[in-house]
Amino acid sequence: MDIGIGIGGQTVDEVVAQAQRAGAEGFASAWTANIFGLDAITTLAIAGRAVPGLHLGTAVVPTFPRHPHAMAQQAMTAWDATGGRFTLGIGLSHQIVIETMFGLSYDKPAAHMREYLAVLLPLLRDGNVSFDGDLYRVHAPLERAGNQEGPPVLVAAMAPVMLRLAGEVADGTLLWMTGPKTVANHVAPRIHKAAADAGRAAPQIVAALPIAVTTDIDAAKQQAASTFEIYGGLPSYRAMLDAEGAAGPADVAIVGDEAAVAAGVQEMADAGVTEFSASCFGDRDTIRRTTALLKELRST
Repeated sequence: MDIGIGIGGQTVDEVVAQAQRAGAEGFASAWTANIFGLDAITTLAIAGRAVPGLHLGTAVVPTFPRHPHAMAQQAMTAWDATGGRFTLGIGLSHQIVIETMFGLSYDKPAAHMREYLAVLLPLLRDGNVSFDGDLYRVHAPLERAGNQEGPPVLVAAMAPVMLRLAGEVADGTLLWMTGPKTVANHVAPRIHKAAADAGRAAPQIVAALPIAVTTDIDAAKQQAASTFEIYGGLPSYRAMLDAEGAAGPADVAIVGDEAAVAAGVQEMADAGVTEFSASCFGDRDTIRRTTALLKELRST
């Protein structure tokens, strides 16, 4: 299992600095969310120019606000800017965001994603699409230097229908707040079967969890409960927490001393995760200690 790290910030310079640290510390990849601040694709395109060798990915960009052709253009730009060191992670976001905040319809989200991928993937892989669906009717090219195939596409998939779609047509899935038991019993079997049935290669399963190496476990758990509280109330994450038997985000956070955290990371690998994206939290010393352990785990 590969080990990457989550990065982010309020300014492009902050993200670039975090990417530079990730590269200097030997991480193979760094992932950033697209929430209500910087545009993740643009930011990673810039970071990729500043940090040679580091693979960068979005985790994740919501699909509803962006036409799939526009998404493909942005993804190909980041792919070119990074020299092919970019993965496009996309997702539906949440009904409260898409409908209440953005004022868009969240009707039939799985159907939306299926049609979205039917437009996006041919553009990235072939440079052209001709598709007539209920939601999208797109007949357009996408010019690419040297006709190069574009970046891998991962879909944030947790429900059975979405996992099947991610396995059938995309390159895998991105998970958040999903513990090892749920990965092993729910995610991995479904997405692997879907990929195999479609004659596709084994899918990537990239999973991110909060992680902290510390001796003050109670304090770390309390911080995780507070910092990540919102995710316990969003339906898609709530379903994954319930499947894990977790009362809240603190219960899936990997927290403890070096031995306990190493065991928690290994448990994710054993469950079928192909890349673990560490969402480090805590004070500066805790993050430094966590990063040091992750460096050791990468070398074993």
